[in-house]
Amino acid sequence: MPKLENLNPERVFHYFEEISSIHRGSGDMEAISQYCIEFAKSHGLRYYADADKNVVIYKDGSNGYENSEPVILQGHLDIVCQKTADCDIDFLKDGLNIYVDGDFIKARGTTLGADNGIAVAMVLSILESDSIAHPPIEAVFTTDEETGMYGAKGLDMSVLKAKRMINLDSEEDDCITVSCAGGSDFKVTQKLNFKKSEGTKVTVAFDGLMGGHSGVEINKGRANANIVAGKFLNHLHRKTLFEIININGGDKANAIPVKCCVELCVKNLDENIAIINESLELIKLEYSDREKKMNISVDVSESGIFDVISLDDTKKLICALSCTPNGVLEMSKSIDGLVETSLNLGVLKIDNDVLTIHYGLRSNRQISLRTLEEKMMTFYDNLSFKWECFGHYPPWEYRENSKLRELYKKTYVEQFDKEPRVEALHAGLECGIFASAINDFDCIAIGPTIFDVHTVNEKLSITSTTRIYSTLVKLLAKMQ
Repeated sequence: MPKLENLNPERVFHYFEEISSIHRGSGDMEAISQYCIEFAKSHGLRYYADADKNVVIYKDGSNGYENSEPVILQGHLDIVCQKTADCDIDFLKDGLNIYVDGDFIKARGTTLGADNGIAVAMVLSILESDSIAHPPIEAVFTTDEETGMYGAKGLDMSVLKAKRMINLDSEEDDCITVSCAGGSDFKVTQKLNFKKSEGTKVTVAFDGLMGGHSGVEINKGRANANIVAGKFLNHLHRKTLFEIININGGDKANAIPVKCCVELCVKNLDENIAIINESLELIKLEYSDREKKMNISVDVSESGIFDVISLDDTKKLICALSCTPNGVLEMSKSIDGLVETSLNLGVLKIDNDVLTIHYGLRSNRQISLRTLEEKMMTFYDNLSFKWECFGHYPPWEYRENSKLRELYKKTYVEQFDKEPRVEALHAGLECGIFASAINDFDCIAIGPTIFDVHTVNEKLSITSTTRIYSTLVKLLAKMQ
């Protein structure tokens, strides 16, 4: 029995439920891409698919709109895969277990994938309909947006004729997004030196942090579990002798990590456990006002001989974690309240003696992004750590004269008797890639309200989805 069958608009939620049954984590695009292709075939629509699994579906203008200027409707197919420790879903083969809770759609134990599955569902519903008035549509479904916008970067833009686009990857229904950050990945992969050492294994885990999207939530004061662990190690190493066996925190550069686990080899445990607890009390004191659900656990296990990081590499690692820039670096001088430049230490792990530190960098100004990249290069050069900078995507610059923006504002006012907020976003949208490739490009980003994206608490407002879909349909009717 369908789980969303009593919701309206019925076809939007029908398609959202269908695609929620398809595994579509970033990098696993074959099944969802093929689903879009089969949709186009079954509805007699032309389509284009490429090696990156992007799919473009074309639909002629409705009666009276055949010669209107075309419009791109755009969303991405992939989702961020996060789950709770007790969730047995395999993201490589399973769909999501979605359910309705009041006004919200949620998923049990996982991210919901409304970012950006609800966009795909809305566009499919429009493509299916024979009653919606609209200009010629180029529906663009891109892949691997969450890991670097690789689908949009690889798309042959010559298959598109439209110069105006409605991106559906915004997450607040009372807002039009008109600019977004560009960004890049900065990744350290350093071979560490290990040695044998005798002591007691002590595992310290920082868990239960709020986390969130590394662009949208970066200015909300949420703690980064990897940075918290670095502060703990820095407190500790000045007072007692310990060695690092392992460290592991976060798994996505674009998600603020909610957990980090440190395994230590401690000498003279009876003498030093008090120092460990003292250092943890300092952490609690620092974060108690903003991370009320943070849990710190200490597990003392067996004594023995362990493989530990060499003293020299330990010093470098602690220096990296305690001195690295992280979070908001600069606010915009021209757009009030906008974070202009930031970075997030999203992944910290040691695997097969190789240290990986993976950051997501963002800025709404290209020159500021370049400056930050050079700062990170200099920082890790001085630690003699190997790094690479990749996954660059351009910012989407604000357009002073946007007919599409003004038309949407007018449509929104007619619907709700108030103007929507007009905002720039400190997160990456694919709009920047399209804007850099299409001359005289006019674009807006809209979407229903989604809370806690990229986390297991993600939830989509049903009434908000209804509002945005209705507004989108009325907007298309005005684009004659």
